[in-house]
Amino acid sequence: MFMRALLAFLLLPGLVAFVLPVAWLRHTLHLRLLHPSGLLPLLLGVAGLLWSVRDFYVFGKGTLAPWSPPQRLLQIGLYRHSRNPMYTAVVLILLGWAGAFASRDLLVCTLGAMIGFHLRVVLSEEPHLARTHGSAWAQYASRVPRWFW
Repeated sequence: MFMRALLAFLLLPGLVAFVLPVAWLRHTLHLRLLHPSGLLPLLLGVAGLLWSVRDFYVFGKGTLAPWSPPQRLLQIGLYRHSRNPMYTAVVLILLGWAGAFASRDLLVCTLGAMIGFHLRVVLSEEPHLARTHGSAWAQYASRVPRWFW
């Protein structure tokens, strides 16, 4: 299962949070770090992402990939404060890239990613979790916000 978890991490948030932004920055020649303070949300996002992925694997007995989801409803770690800390972490990483390298294009892409994440959560993930976990999901969703607000 570790290899599935690693593959899922590299393919999903790894691609969106690291490969695509770095490729875009190189393509648009935004190669100078202009605002080192932008590294703070990037690093916070990396920490949150790694923490959440670890919880999926260790406590949820699954991966972040749709083909190998956690077997248990996670209500620990960052999942005590947000139903979607992984998506939030990826947004922080993207905001960090955009801020650190002063890229308006990446900021626009980040906003697009936020909309896409929200639609995925509302239209697909939450209905699936409601069907899979029933009343446990309903209780969890009633006390923990979708995002961090």
